[in-house]
Amino acid sequence: MNNHALEIIQSRRHQNFFLIAGPCVVESAGLCEDVAGAVSEMCRQRHIPYIFKASYRKANRSRLDSFTGIGDDKALEILRDTGRKLDLPVTTDIHADDEAAMAAPFVDVLQIPAFLCRQTSLLVAAASTGKIVNVKKGQFMSPEGMQFAVDKVRQSGNDGIWLTDRGTSFGYQDLIVDYRGIPIMQQFGVPVVMDCTHSLQKPNQSAGVTGGQPEAIGTIARAAIAVGADGLFIETHPDPSRAKSDGANMLRLDRLEPLLDLLCRIRAAVS
Repeated sequence: MNNHALEIIQSRRHQNFFLIAGPCVVESAGLCEDVAGAVSEMCRQRHIPYIFKASYRKANRSRLDSFTGIGDDKALEILRDTGRKLDLPVTTDIHADDEAAMAAPFVDVLQIPAFLCRQTSLLVAAASTGKIVNVKKGQFMSPEGMQFAVDKVRQSGNDGIWLTDRGTSFGYQDLIVDYRGIPIMQQFGVPVVMDCTHSLQKPNQSAGVTGGQPEAIGTIARAAIAVGADGLFIETHPDPSRAKSDGANMLRLDRLEPLLDLLCRIRAAVS
């Protein structure tokens, strides 16, 4: 696993943005390797530091009968093996205190879901592993309020913290992005990421399946780079219509490369 890329990201010395990308959930070893390999090559050609992302288990699906995973041990091993095979750092999300120690040996970055960003014991458990902790801003949180999440991780002895904005609740079934939050959270001295896919969710649908607006992923990404986001989070899949989770707001894999070209040009223009 390439820790040099993480050191560059954490120091905020790199001239380009970094990318966290992959399928929503581990569906198979083949899917993870195919997506990670394709995105890694796109990023290598454009000097974009890349972290492969997939959830080893989905713990907050709307319905009880929704797909949650292929089994924790198997999924974590696939994440580890994908990172080793392609020399990539890897991230996954955790939802309970005991999952921090379980997942940490397999990945490089532990992601804290937005709904759980205020859970002190979870933040402390993640921090205690020594891994970088990427905390997603709750849809109900102000950017200023995320200072306390940063403090909890730092005061637990871990300075490796990222913050990710994934939108703010706008009524019952929509989200909106307030780009003022990016520079506000950067004032805490941490890299700030824009989640370009989950910020376009249409949550709490009556059918029990979260909707989305994937045609606007490029809009969210372009604006984030223009205002100076350190990184982007984009879930991607070769065929989102067949994805086992969050297909309604994922970017089709073959649309990622032209978007990265455009984003690199924007980054160069505003740097």
